[in-house]
Amino acid sequence: MTRFLHSDLEVLYNLAQIIGTPLELKDQLEQVLSILSDEAEMERGMISILDRDSGEAILDLAHGVDIEGLDITYKPGEGITGQVALTGKPMIVANLGKDEQFLDRTGARKYLDRSELSFICVPIVYDGKVVGVLSADKVAHQVDDQEYEIGFLSAVAGLIAKAVYTRSIEEENLRLKNILGRSQRPSSEIVGNSNPMKEIFGLVSQVADSNTTVLIHGETGTGKELVARSIHRNSPRAEGPFVEVNCAAMPDTLIESELFGHEKGAFTGATHKRHGRFEEANGGTILLDEVGELSPLAQAKLLRVIQERQFQPLGTMRMVKVNVRIVAATNRNLEQDVVSGRFRSDLYYRLNVFPIYMPPLRERGSDTLLLTDYFVEKYARQFRKNVKRISTPAIDSLLAYHWPGNVRELENCIERAVLLTTGDTLDSVHLPPSLQMKVIAPEKKKQGQLSSLINTYERSLIVDALKDARGNQSQAARLLGTTKRIIQYKVEKFGIDVKRFKAKKG
Repeated sequence: MTRFLHSDLEVLYNLAQIIGTPLELKDQLEQVLSILSDEAEMERGMISILDRDSGEAILDLAHGVDIEGLDITYKPGEGITGQVALTGKPMIVANLGKDEQFLDRTGARKYLDRSELSFICVPIVYDGKVVGVLSADKVAHQVDDQEYEIGFLSAVAGLIAKAVYTRSIEEENLRLKNILGRSQRPSSEIVGNSNPMKEIFGLVSQVADSNTTVLIHGETGTGKELVARSIHRNSPRAEGPFVEVNCAAMPDTLIESELFGHEKGAFTGATHKRHGRFEEANGGTILLDEVGELSPLAQAKLLRVIQERQFQPLGTMRMVKVNVRIVAATNRNLEQDVVSGRFRSDLYYRLNVFPIYMPPLRERGSDTLLLTDYFVEKYARQFRKNVKRISTPAIDSLLAYHWPGNVRELENCIERAVLLTTGDTLDSVHLPPSLQMKVIAPEKKKQGQLSSLINTYERSLIVDALKDARGNQSQAARLLGTTKRIIQYKVEKFGIDVKRFKAKKG
């Protein structure tokens, strides 16, 4: 570990203080670049964020350089910034005047003597992945030890890594909204741009035009009903009815009447003729929600109608033929239920012609913020609230939470938060208690005490790593490039409560 000068330790401490404030991410990062200029003599500091799909480094923020209106990007391996983004390894150029790889796309050094400048460029790494690039100039004769300069700027990159990662997600969502809007989604109600959701959009577009039976499976609250409706709305049956049946709510005594209807007097209490749900869905689509909850008797009756596409209402000899598209949904593992004998294998294979898996929210990456924006807009309109933004602490809480209830839980959370919001900002105080992150007040700065500054900086790094690792000390050790034993020692030394970072089980 690089041994920093006392003055540079103070700079790192000041930067850690800024990152811990409730300022907007952009304001935090701009202050970081300002302090690098004022206190560390690192001029023209720049932060680029990585586009996860293309790998391009996009210049996002700069100090002492006017980038207003400029759209500056570096392809993987292009120039020094592109090389650092591609390789994840820092680079330093002792004399900019002699380096042909340096592009100076901002034109910031156009009228400067580049031979008097050194250029330091380091990767910003979060959770083991390069999420951005931090660079700055320094007067060449002030650079006595290149490794030291790289180590110091890398320490700064470590401090801002989480903020840069969160900002990259926010900026990506904004770009997607501007470029793609919502027109490419099969339904305006289905929000997402993660790879798992892109796969689902592709599957929906492939299967919608056919009459193929679809089985949608996934955890509760992932949006299975929305996908079923999307299949219907994008199919030739869109003008026909969409009938949803909650299979878990149908007792065996009423299953036939509910699904297939009955004639007047067919049984006690049948005071009038009633069409079944299959007949109501004729020419359209029927969603058999929670199909895995059907009893063995109900499974047998359903299998027969799927095979024959006709049925006999209770109390009559007539046969009713239907033209119905069947979509089933379940949160159960039907394959295991087939093995255990709980679910009929022949019915399972009839339903599982075209399976679609709905991923849980925790597997959908930046979709959490995209969905949050969507729900904030939705409920701000509904409650007539002027909510325009979400604070950084609130974003941190939303990204850190495990979401056992998936999209449904997120929607309920945002509905509550918007209802509680009195101004134009949704803050962490408006979130449910389970989401509010407890923050330990930073230790007071003790001027002139080197050990105190080191401990503060070290404790801040460990706390951030434990947050990112959800309390897993082995993973935190890997993030910091050290051993679990050292992390355990430091946790005890600094009195860090690891339990508060552990993910809650849903």
